[in-house]
Amino acid sequence: MSYRLGILDQSPIFSGNSSTDALQHTIRLAQQAEQWGYKRFWVSEHHDTELLAGSSPELLISHLLAKTETIRVGSGGVMLQHYSPYKVAENFNLLSSLAPGRVDLGIGKAPGGLPVSTKALNFGSANQGIDFNERIGLLNDLLEGTVADSHPLAGVKATPIPPEKTENYLLGASPESAELAANLGWNFVYALFINSDRKTLEKAAAAFHGSSKNGRLFVAAAVVAADTEEEAERLAGDKKIYKVHLQSGKSVTVVSAESAQAFGKQAGEAFTVTTQEANILKGTPQKIHEIFGQLHRQFNIAEFIIHTPIEKQQERLRSFELLSPIHSNIKKEETVYVY
Repeated sequence: MSYRLGILDQSPIFSGNSSTDALQHTIRLAQQAEQWGYKRFWVSEHHDTELLAGSSPELLISHLLAKTETIRVGSGGVMLQHYSPYKVAENFNLLSSLAPGRVDLGIGKAPGGLPVSTKALNFGSANQGIDFNERIGLLNDLLEGTVADSHPLAGVKATPIPPEKTENYLLGASPESAELAANLGWNFVYALFINSDRKTLEKAAAAFHGSSKNGRLFVAAAVVAADTEEEAERLAGDKKIYKVHLQSGKSVTVVSAESAQAFGKQAGEAFTVTTQEANILKGTPQKIHEIFGQLHRQFNIAEFIIHTPIEKQQERLRSFELLSPIHSNIKKEETVYVY
């Protein structure tokens, strides 16, 4: 296999389960991912939702690092618009000091929740969340210790300084985000499960590879694997994604019609909602790896981050196991299958 695999886990709260159950599932999945040969395990940030338990990736990362031994653990991602870049740098320098060489910092541009949770996160501060490029630039300078002498924060250090820096990733779904990552010297993760348009992926890959010196391009994809095509189709179901388009030009992707309407109403401006089929790669592990191989060759994808939207715990675990490097290598030896 000429590419690597990682997992993005959003700590879903399944029917009949509690948030504690969901977080225990996340811990067990991270431990299994390590045994199955996955390179990294990322957790997400979502606010004010009864469907997902992961609201604070930094805290969850700390616990997962203590519960695993070798797998890289990181954020997919921290929603920087809500936070001080200095505090984010401190948090991840501390994590990287606790587990040198194992911490990934993934930064996202989305709000991670509805407008009311954004207001709550910024309550009592002057933050308007509109200066993302400036924020991530400062975050990079703080992590690298290169804050300019002319900057108001010149001389400040994000302590503790770790023996090994974090690996840094910008998450996005546009050529503009890809170019921003390249200019920062960061890696870029294209969210295929949010924007499945192959032309956009092609432009993003070209923008990144054209400007990046040493960065790596990842793809985050929604994937459902099963022993048969029919079972994979059944598990994937008929999922849809909803895009809210605000009059101001901003758009955001959510996972339910109810969330789309709530977002639009809370935003306080005119809006429209469009619906489309969720882009889920589904099938046997051989089929999925064939797709990965094609994307790897066409766009020079170094790694695939797998998000699996199956709502049953055992079937979800089985999907990750079937796709895992260890299982795939065994199957390759048995079937002489070339990816």
